[in-house]
Amino acid sequence: EKKIDHIITKSISRFARNIVDSIKYIRELKALGISIYFEKENIDTGEMTSEMMVALYSVFAQAESESISNNVKLGKRFNYKLGRVPMMYGTLLGYRKGEDGNPEIIPEEAEIIEIIYTKFLEGYSYHGIAQYLMEKGYKTKKGKTEWKRSVIQGILHNEKYRGDVLVQKTYVVDLFTKKIAKNTGELPMYLIRNHHIPIITPEVYDQVQVECARRNSLKPVSEKTVSKKSRFNSKYALT
Repeated sequence: EKKIDHIITKSISRFARNIVDSIKYIRELKALGISIYFEKENIDTGEMTSEMMVALYSVFAQAESESISNNVKLGKRFNYKLGRVPMMYGTLLGYRKGEDGNPEIIPEEAEIIEIIYTKFLEGYSYHGIAQYLMEKGYKTKKGKTEWKRSVIQGILHNEKYRGDVLVQKTYVVDLFTKKIAKNTGELPMYLIRNHHIPIITPEVYDQVQVECARRNSLKPVSEKTVSKKSRFNSKYALT
């Protein structure tokens, strides 16, 4: 909107974390007649005839970001080896952080987890369980009454409900794009057994995993389906 003429920045590393973004936005702003002053490097893009110095400092800033990122990753993996793992209480139904800092069971939420596991072993589908919970008025971790199939599926496959924690299931592919990918062997995973009090017994949890595998191994609905995935039907007793 042409309301800014000049930008004062502490340093190039505060402006952008990699050389591509740094040069891109400097050029965009310059095209709009906006100059940038970097205090630490004492560079003013309004007086600059060449981008070489900015590019050079941007390389240093990028290297610094990569170094910090690698140090953080190494620190996290060291903690994983010692059994120190984070618990995402904000999205984890059934648990909260106790006064001693360890996971504590929330009874009313644990009841929902037990219902989901029980209904699944009774033959209910993911959709059927979601419908049951909505009819009974049970709420999600975020306080919503709408239950999605993916949420039910995630709960049934979450090893935290049997008292274990598996970390590094996913990893950040690129530091700058923040793209996250599923870990299929690219990095080591860490499984901490008996990390906290379980809501579901290991025997029931294992039965659910076997049942999930059984349903996934069923024949596809049609030979024409591209994915060849089966579709479990809980509508009729004999299916």
